[in-house]
Amino acid sequence: MLHKTRGIVLRTVKYGDTSAIVNIFTELFGVQAYMVNGVRSSKPKAKGNLLQPGNILDLIVYHYEQKSIQRISEFKLGYISTSLQVNVVKNTVALYMIELLQKSLKEPEEHLELYYFTEQALQALDQTPLAIAANIPLYFTLKLAEYLGFRLNGRYSEYASYLDLQEGSFTDLPPHHSNYLDAENSELTDRLFQCYEWESLGNITMNKDKRRKLLYAYLDFFKLHLPDFQELHSPPILHEILDA
Repeated sequence: MLHKTRGIVLRTVKYGDTSAIVNIFTELFGVQAYMVNGVRSSKPKAKGNLLQPGNILDLIVYHYEQKSIQRISEFKLGYISTSLQVNVVKNTVALYMIELLQKSLKEPEEHLELYYFTEQALQALDQTPLAIAANIPLYFTLKLAEYLGFRLNGRYSEYASYLDLQEGSFTDLPPHHSNYLDAENSELTDRLFQCYEWESLGNITMNKDKRRKLLYAYLDFFKLHLPDFQELHSPPILHEILDA
């Protein structure tokens, strides 16, 4: 049966001489693998360049529950970016977001709210100044955790100034383990998490070392709450680019 859906390209792997297997985070079916024939040929109508990670597509797909690899009938760009593929900073941020999604979404199940948030995040990254783009990896990581079911609880205050990453909550005293943030980083995390407009991220300033420390802390938060969560390859590249 044919279905219309939006989708975000996560990964494309060559298959044979002209085809590809593409992993796409779809609006209707979650993460799915698709066989796409003829996209890598030299013919003028070949559309392999549309299957870059981070691209948002309008899709018409075949879907059969019993199959592990589906097929695409038609696809085209659902959003035309202006800077995402050409700006090295924004492209690196997008690749981090895509890798984090790949490592976090294991089952082919619908995640409507997360899908719409991810689309919005990629479009915001494309459209916002670099000062905001630099904080998007932190914000996206915190919000992804919320959509996956292990959100932060409570708020930072002088009476709850430590963020316990094991419990996902703010506490008045340092916990009896090492998985927590000190008062300064806990306050920054609370400010990031409470942003409801992308522009607000530009009001939170921090140096490169602070961003690096926070991002690795948030990834530790994922390891504590997602079974079999694996190391990401993109953070060192991300930090190098953001530090430049």
